[in-house]
Amino acid sequence: MVSDLRAKTGAGLLECKKALTEANGSIDDAVTLLRKKLGSKLDKLATRVTSEGVVASYIHVGGKVGVLIEVNCETDFVGRNDGFKAFVQDLCLQVAAASPLYVSRDAVPEAELAKEREIAVAQVAGKPPAAIQKIVEGKLDKHYATVCLLDQPFVKNPDKTVKDLLADQIAKIGENIIVRRFVRYQLGS
Repeated sequence: MVSDLRAKTGAGLLECKKALTEANGSIDDAVTLLRKKLGSKLDKLATRVTSEGVVASYIHVGGKVGVLIEVNCETDFVGRNDGFKAFVQDLCLQVAAASPLYVSRDAVPEAELAKEREIAVAQVAGKPPAAIQKIVEGKLDKHYATVCLLDQPFVKNPDKTVKDLLADQIAKIGENIIVRRFVRYQLGS
């Protein structure tokens, strides 16, 4: 059970044993406990410098869509790791399939957000002010899930976002990982 939990979470042996004990042997509960505990670890890792990594490419069958992506990590050892490279290839596939425009919410121009807010407010005119605010925020979240790579549902597992996949990879490797940039080429556009 400990090895299964380690494979799912990337947590250390002792952390997995403690989590299983706390969860009375339930792997699902232990995963939840570890994700909560690893959350603070992920925050600490996010402040570390990422100057290594890879630039990867993907050309879709038929040659009509191509992707270049830069993903950074802390050490060249991780950058050469097969698991890390497979993760980066999954990101290339995501960009090719879902056509995001930006890496994260921070990259979305304020003018675009203002336009989306204006459209959302016009669509919910006549509702109570408290409801309008919640509806507008929900519509903005849907917009982010369309245009931001990290907010998109992962194409191989739509129950997870790309941000969740990134957090899992950071926890597994134990290093900060940053999706720096990407370019998606499509024939004729």
